[in-house]
Amino acid sequence: MPRALVLDGPRRLRLSEQPSRELRPGEVRLRSRLSGISHGTELSLYRGTSAFADKVFDRGLRAFVAPHAGTASAYPVTLGYEMVSEVVEVGPEVSAVSVGDLVHTGTPHQEETVLDVAGSLEATYPLVVLPTAERPERAVFVSLGAVALQAVHDAEIKLGDAVSVHGLGAIGLLTIQMCRLEGIQNVLGIDPDPHRRETAAGFGATSVLDPDGDSPLGLRIRELNEGRGMDVAIEVSGSYGALQGALAAAGLGGTVVAAGFYQGGAVSVRLGEEFHHNRLSLVASVGAWGAPHRHAPLWNRRRVLDTATRLLYTGRVSVAGLLGRRFPFAEAPAAYRWLDEHPQESVKVALVYGGDR
Repeated sequence: MPRALVLDGPRRLRLSEQPSRELRPGEVRLRSRLSGISHGTELSLYRGTSAFADKVFDRGLRAFVAPHAGTASAYPVTLGYEMVSEVVEVGPEVSAVSVGDLVHTGTPHQEETVLDVAGSLEATYPLVVLPTAERPERAVFVSLGAVALQAVHDAEIKLGDAVSVHGLGAIGLLTIQMCRLEGIQNVLGIDPDPHRRETAAGFGATSVLDPDGDSPLGLRIRELNEGRGMDVAIEVSGSYGALQGALAAAGLGGTVVAAGFYQGGAVSVRLGEEFHHNRLSLVASVGAWGAPHRHAPLWNRRRVLDTATRLLYTGRVSVAGLLGRRFPFAEAPAAYRWLDEHPQESVKVALVYGGDR
């Protein structure tokens, strides 16, 4: 029987057998090839530090509430939203995909997925038929590319703006490249890891900085920007320290885009400093949980995912060297343990299925 990855509680992962069933009209069967592990959302759930660890998000109320009656915990949960699969069976009334297609879906880590195609096309991470089977590792970054693109859109960057990107994980490195595609000539990359700073420079960052330097980050940024703060600062790491760095980086009337997945209380965010005195705009960036694009209906999730896929598969945005570690799906619990203990050692970690490597 095919297996799925289940999280029973903080750091308690197991592989669970899931029986196969016959397809209903409108459904397809997908055989997994490769899936990416999120350093933000998934790792926080794994550690038990996510807001979802003891609460649920009520989409009707648009508020976090206690778990529903009769439920003692938000666990068990499945993990994953970066799946690359092959279509191996197509049910009646399906025309959007064919057997043999390679697709990206926002579905959990599991060896087999039965998917309602119509529903998936309208999901937060809608099904995308990949343009080629070559280098399928690019597709692991489609969801993250959508996060980066959403952040760039929410920033409403203008030609000539100076932009800083705080956090140079996978999303930050994609964001650096997308800013350059927008015509931004001054793009600063901020991260404590020297290898990630080097990678950002290779992807087009005009300057890179260690946030933990000898002098305050905001002052060093102004030295690089003719004495002015950034027009836009984009925070994508989910670190409150990095968010404070973004607030310190932005200039008078600037915009700070918070695109990270934050956990716990923001003890290091000092709203009485640059945020207040520079009259900054703080914008939350998210494309999930039923939040529409700020330019809907012109932009919707389908268009965001299609655009991210096109950028990755035309080479306008590169992921060269970002997929650092691959673990067989059978070793998924070990993969999460390794990532938990060594979060900086690989920009991206993936699980591989069957004979794929």
